[in-house]
Amino acid sequence: MKSNTFEAIVGAVVIFLAVVFLFVGFSSMKLKKGNNYNLSALFNRIDGIKLGSDIRMSGIKIGTVTKQELDNSTFEAKVFMSIDSKISIPDDSSAKITTDGLLGGNYISIEPGGSDIYLSNNEEIFFTQGAVDLIGLVGEALFSVEGKE
Repeated sequence: MKSNTFEAIVGAVVIFLAVVFLFVGFSSMKLKKGNNYNLSALFNRIDGIKLGSDIRMSGIKIGTVTKQELDNSTFEAKVFMSIDSKISIPDDSSAKITTDGLLGGNYISIEPGGSDIYLSNNEEIFFTQGAVDLIGLVGEALFSVEGKE
């Protein structure tokens, strides 16, 4: 009988900790719909970017990716972003897909421009740079070295 009581207590503690971790995880996501505005950007390739990927400015998270779709006219990837309303982004800013370290995931980095006009809800960032294909670059470097010998 003692082992059943002990197992029940351990089970209750595990369930309690799981609920606490879920609460902390969801509260840290900061997905408050009312305090954000939406932007979009076209990229030639968005390797590694998925729903929920970070949008960062100066290394600080300012938003998340909310939607992705293929533009049927240009065949480029259109990314929709939700940005914190406290952050004003100049209309001449640029967005690029950057890797978070050698083995880290990808995120969108926004480099602010110098304009006095700021982007508002449902506008587009026009200056973009897509993801870099690291495997392709390594392959080109290897094959260019082999050709010289």
